[in-house]
Amino acid sequence: MSSPSQRPDQFDAAFESIEQQLSLFWRRSRAVSHAISRSLHPEVEPGAYGLLVILQREGATRVTELATLIGIGKPSVSRQVALLEQLGLVVKEDDPDDRRAQRVTLSPAGIAEVDELRNRRLSFFRDALGTWDLADLSQLSAYFNRLNDALAAAGRRRAAAEAQAPETEAPETAEGPGISPAP
Repeated sequence: MSSPSQRPDQFDAAFESIEQQLSLFWRRSRAVSHAISRSLHPEVEPGAYGLLVILQREGATRVTELATLIGIGKPSVSRQVALLEQLGLVVKEDDPDDRRAQRVTLSPAGIAEVDELRNRRLSFFRDALGTWDLADLSQLSAYFNRLNDALAAAGRRRAAAEAQAPETEAPETAEGPGISPAP
């Protein structure tokens, strides 16, 4: 993992800095998502925007699949889907592959709302990062992609290890299994 010129304590210091910056980024990003979601309805949770975007990208999706894609529990997703359905942004339909199940899809009003929310979010990021060079933005995106791939792989390794040793369980949080945000 480290080269001869790098000491483990240097890696630890770098990891601590990364963790702090990711926590700060997560909180700020969640605040933006919170404001955008609340613009739909005061009871809509910050994850609703992500849920709507996933539905736009994936099309009709079961609630259990949405929960997996978002990384939160099925009861939380079910509550948000019910509220979004009351607001007319999503509709439930019978799953043609399994009549006992239902799939959620965006309504025409939901499609229009996602487009509006996406435009507001892009406007926010244009304002925040508009002075950055395109090469820097591309590099940041590549680093986030690499980071997300590494975190997903680590999560899969952890899940596999926990499956082999079920007596030690890490708590599941909104940030992922066994991960907690820094103060």
